[in-house]
Amino acid sequence: MRRVLLSIACATTLLVSAVPASAAPDARQAAMDAAVAAGAPGMVAVADDFRGVSGVASVNRPGKPDASGRWRVASVSKVFTATLVLQLADAKKIGLDQPIQQYLPGLLPYPEPITVRQLLNHTSGVPRDLTPEQGWGTLAEIDTERFEHFSPEQQIKLSTQQPLLFKPGAGWSYSNTGFNILGVLVEKITHQPLAQVLAKRITGPLHLRDTSLPLDFPFLLDPAARGYEQLYPAPHGLTDVTTYNYTRYSGAGDVVSSGADLNRFFGALLGAKLFSADMLKQMQTAVPVNGPLSYGLGLMKYDLPADLCGKAVTIWGHGGDLPGFNTLSFHDGAGKQISTLATIDITASPDVALKRQLPMINEFCPNPQIPPAAKAAAQPLIPTL
Repeated sequence: MRRVLLSIACATTLLVSAVPASAAPDARQAAMDAAVAAGAPGMVAVADDFRGVSGVASVNRPGKPDASGRWRVASVSKVFTATLVLQLADAKKIGLDQPIQQYLPGLLPYPEPITVRQLLNHTSGVPRDLTPEQGWGTLAEIDTERFEHFSPEQQIKLSTQQPLLFKPGAGWSYSNTGFNILGVLVEKITHQPLAQVLAKRITGPLHLRDTSLPLDFPFLLDPAARGYEQLYPAPHGLTDVTTYNYTRYSGAGDVVSSGADLNRFFGALLGAKLFSADMLKQMQTAVPVNGPLSYGLGLMKYDLPADLCGKAVTIWGHGGDLPGFNTLSFHDGAGKQISTLATIDITASPDVALKRQLPMINEFCPNPQIPPAAKAAAQPLIPTL
């Protein structure tokens, strides 16, 4: 799994060149159409005033994606896991600045104390993932190893055979393993499986009927569209990777949801309806990552520049990457929000990888003003699963 790093300025420049001004369609729809024209099999975008689709739900038969359907939201799962941890912290059942070893003795091999907060904001130094020998070493293995089961403890044990990347608190590095540890923490404190805690504390109260943690259940029910990757060289076509067991990402990337559910969840989260306002403030206390991107407690913060949008705009949310499913779910906390799906991820061309961001950009910058000095080269901005 690689990190997708994209350029907002570049993407917006591409949008302006790709959509004729005379056509004047909805900019979000035009952006999806541009991504599909570039090679994405399908796209979905859901905002409060817009439900759009483009491309096909399946490359094997006609039919558009379903804007009401479900998809694998990948690392957006981290926001759900972080919310559960912060609810427990709000209830004084854990301390954010206490060592995780206090709650989960013997789980980690490291003598250095690693706090709950450091796991949440990726400053722990815990390795990102399984090694290629233990996980996906080649693109073909994404196809052939799709039904492998990993318990959270097994994934953590295998990943943490690697040394810490840095002394805890001394750097920043995105870690799926860190969020698997947090999932185990939730189970330890609540004495319930993570899927049940998610249902009891978030999806049930918010009536998120499309949202669940499927674990070993590999099928995607009522999909928005099927997910694809180019796992084998041409002339082999796209491989359908919709059916999959993602227990390797139990606390980090295994949630299935829909655009409407994601928007409802983030609306409640950023409205401080899932825990106290003080805890939300802590969640939104972000450490710098790269330029306009910073990272709070399981939550990304992105500062859209004033010369792009006409005014400075801060958006909150998360991106997600799994084979066949690229997700962006961002929200400004004042009413504007959008969740998008593109049905190719790891093997997307650079053109598609940029253009699949455009619907999200146009939700917050409907008439972007392109700086004269805007460059067409991609810049590293948003790390996702």
